[in-house]
Amino acid sequence: MADETETSPDTAAAPEAGAAWAPGEGAPATEREGLSSERILNQDEIDSLLGFDLSDEEAAERTGIRAIINSALVSYERLPMLEIVFDRLVRLMTTSLRNFTSDNVEVSLDNISSIRFGDYLNSIPLPAILSVFRAEELNNYGLLTVDSNLIYSIVDVLLGGRRGTAAMRIEGRPYTTIERVLVQRMVEVVLADAREAFEPLTPVTFTLDRLETNPRFAAIARPANAAILVKLRIDMEDRGGRIELLLPYATLEPIRKMLLQQFMGEKFGRDNIWEGHLATELWTTNMDVRVVLDEQQVGLKQVLDLKVGDTLMLNATPDSLVELRAGAIPLTRARMGRRNSHIAVRVEAPLTPHARQAVQRFT
Repeated sequence: MADETETSPDTAAAPEAGAAWAPGEGAPATEREGLSSERILNQDEIDSLLGFDLSDEEAAERTGIRAIINSALVSYERLPMLEIVFDRLVRLMTTSLRNFTSDNVEVSLDNISSIRFGDYLNSIPLPAILSVFRAEELNNYGLLTVDSNLIYSIVDVLLGGRRGTAAMRIEGRPYTTIERVLVQRMVEVVLADAREAFEPLTPVTFTLDRLETNPRFAAIARPANAAILVKLRIDMEDRGGRIELLLPYATLEPIRKMLLQQFMGEKFGRDNIWEGHLATELWTTNMDVRVVLDEQQVGLKQVLDLKVGDTLMLNATPDSLVELRAGAIPLTRARMGRRNSHIAVRVEAPLTPHARQAVQRFT
């Protein structure tokens, strides 16, 4: 009996129903092998899955989960003429900043992108100086950000700092009055170049409104509004920094059609031959003209009481001038008369301004 009830290693009792094997605590060999064969992703594979690439932070192409998230962000139409304007701005700034600093200055365009205004304010590396400027003809505002490296470099160059030495940078202190004035002069030079860059397209005057060091005080649009962000790199031999120009889409809306052009002076679907045919047909079109002797306001009760034989007295005499109308547009004044057996009118005044405007719209 003892021999029959004794369990042997080959006939070990199975676990009770519902019991689970704990790893490392008497688990079957096959299950332990499965746990040990699980492959753990390394950091590079995790970054690739999520779409993060630390070695190329500014890359335009995104993959993975990050691409899906960013696909819901700003996606606006491309403005080809705006790229030409900023290329022209880079050339103008290279010359003007050389004259401003009396140094060898190179300006380059890093990239042009679309961004939410609130996201941009949160991404500004502080300390920095934010210049709020007004586009007079567009009746809206823009933002120009100068980073700290460029601020100290400009101050160092304008005050006679020696070459080959890095600009001194003291953390944790506000910008002095001298630094703000020198940066303001540089910003005015950049805005003057921006006005000249837009000149072939449309006249736009950029006026500096104020300088701010706190992004909260430089809010010129709602956080969710989209904007164009232009990053410019300024190098002065061993010194330099970055200028970022932000223009909300609301600011560019009045000249949006011009910015959609592929080249200067492009006409969207306009055909001069068709315009000539249309003008010819309009000049030969018949138009009904009414002659109005008099107008009166009569009560509805009096109109309903009219009977056959009633007489309406008009406030007009045989010598009164009558009005010629085309639909509801008054054309001119005329005088009634008779020619042979027909009633005729003779024009006594030139066309009214309303009639001239209507003719210009059609032609």
